[in-house]
Amino acid sequence: MLRVASRSRLLAGGTSSLRIRVPHRGVLSQAANKRLDELATRHEELSKKVQAGHDANAMRELHGLDDVLERRRALAAATSELDDLRELLDDVDADIRAEAERELDKVKATVETLEAALKAKLAPGDATDAAASCLVEIRAAAGGDEASVFAKDLLGMYEKYCQAKGWRFAAHDVRRTEFGGVASAMAEVTGEGCYAALRFESGVHRVQRVPTNDVRIHTSTASVVVLPGVDQIEFTLDENDVRIDTFRASGAGGQHVNTTNSAVRATHLPTNTVVSIQDERSQHRNKAKALELLARRVGGALAQRRAAEESAQRLSLRGSGDRSERIRTYNAPHDRVTDHRCQVTSPGVPRVLGGEIEVFVDALIQLDADERVAAFEASS
Repeated sequence: MLRVASRSRLLAGGTSSLRIRVPHRGVLSQAANKRLDELATRHEELSKKVQAGHDANAMRELHGLDDVLERRRALAAATSELDDLRELLDDVDADIRAEAERELDKVKATVETLEAALKAKLAPGDATDAAASCLVEIRAAAGGDEASVFAKDLLGMYEKYCQAKGWRFAAHDVRRTEFGGVASAMAEVTGEGCYAALRFESGVHRVQRVPTNDVRIHTSTASVVVLPGVDQIEFTLDENDVRIDTFRASGAGGQHVNTTNSAVRATHLPTNTVVSIQDERSQHRNKAKALELLARRVGGALAQRRAAEESAQRLSLRGSGDRSERIRTYNAPHDRVTDHRCQVTSPGVPRVLGGEIEVFVDALIQLDADERVAAFEASS
């Protein structure tokens, strides 16, 4: 590859024609460059803070800024190389011109990739993206017993996906049906990046398949809600707003598993949000867990509402409307799963329900990043 040193050597030998150089400016907006300057200043401040003494928060922020500023340096270097290659296109030496032409497309592609990656880093994210825990709620919807079977499948799908990622998955308040399905369930997921990956699972999931006791294709649905964990929620639960009810813990079909009122139902009266816990034999422990989960559900819903408002604002800048409520279809007769937001189709319904949802997660994260970048550019 031709470098600046090669060009300088040619100029010294008098074999290259000179012209006025117009640097390649790229497509970064004035607002983006201003933001980068602000981040560079912040980087200097944090560096001094870290040098003065150990500060874990400052170090984490500093590492994040290192990545952004390194991308800026890489973009500047690639842009400079692109400018040099464009100059060499006017060289009197045919071999040098030919080599510059061959390298030009490669460096252009590098510049475009670096620009896109840098803009993605600069585009403001949701405040909850960094949450290291989240709540996943699943409810059977249309389709009767088949919907509850599908809800059970989704619960298993997320559990297997989280296990493969190394995240802790703990199911609470699983309400099973007498036919072996799940009417509703709530699971707590803990692990770095879990909310950022799972938050796009919120919505209505639809399955089309033939039940074991029928020959016709049935369509059933289940709703999924993913809420950010308590580490990103600015919310304090006022126990004066909570009603506590106790009842006997029971299994499927109402069979009692103990004879004391150890199960606890906590209701947040202002929002009518309800959490029931019967995991422990102790009423005290069940109450503590119910209050904690109730705070996460109410606070998480508020945080999600703010994130949705921010997302709607980003989409409005692009002139786009909201996405369909139906987000994904699991089509068993054709053995394929289609996500209607990112238009990704993957073969193998059993494989996807077995936890292999990475192809959808990655595509949705990229789609969200593209929307953020587009909104960032539209607002700058």
